[in-house]
Amino acid sequence: MIPWLRHPLDPLPDTRLALPAGSDAPGLLAAGGELTTARLTEAYSKGVFPWYSEGQPILWWSPDPRMVLFTDEFKVSRSLRKTLRHFILDHPRCEIRIDSAFRRVITACASTPRDGQAGTWILPEMIDAYCDWHAQGAVHSFETWVDGQLVGGLYGINLGRMFYGESMFSHRTDASKIATAAMVAFCRAHSIALIDCQQRTRHLASLGAREIPRSEFEAAITPRVREPAINDWTYHPSLWAQLNLDGAAPEEPGP
Repeated sequence: MIPWLRHPLDPLPDTRLALPAGSDAPGLLAAGGELTTARLTEAYSKGVFPWYSEGQPILWWSPDPRMVLFTDEFKVSRSLRKTLRHFILDHPRCEIRIDSAFRRVITACASTPRDGQAGTWILPEMIDAYCDWHAQGAVHSFETWVDGQLVGGLYGINLGRMFYGESMFSHRTDASKIATAAMVAFCRAHSIALIDCQQRTRHLASLGAREIPRSEFEAAITPRVREPAINDWTYHPSLWAQLNLDGAAPEEPGP
């Protein structure tokens, strides 16, 4: 049985109590509670996140292993490098914005169909909760704009010098990859060396993300979330230099 959070002040359980591999729900830690800013801050500070579907209680997760992206391991393939160069040279027709349309980004993430996934875990109450948290300065969106149209993006949480990626969407080829590259460039410029990706996907792995043990993840985030948060969330085109797009690109994967 997993603990039920009945009172707003009930602390989340120790993550070592999460259901283990081989169980019906590996990584499930607790259920119940509310999506308040205080609860969400507590959860992410401990490496815990909410994930549930319509008709379920709020479910809190701490998977082991944990998918992460070390920003110095971000892979820019030859094709992505070419895409980014075209995008940058086409400024201001093409631009990256941060937080200019947060609710549109999270709503698009909720409504974009995904292979092998029926419905969405980004429910209306979750959208409202993260929009409230965004208004308080902890949740941010990286947005890809072309000809004044929002064509892709992602959102995530910043605590101290940690960034927790949540979800992305793309309405044009590579638009979410461009936003991801911009996020990595921004994080490098602001001394964020680690981005949480939660769970493994082939797409994230192709960009350099990898799994690490939960204990290693928690040891890494604990000092980072205690550092001062970032104040300036402006995306300057000069940040693209963080990716060294003029350098050698890795070979494209074979067939």
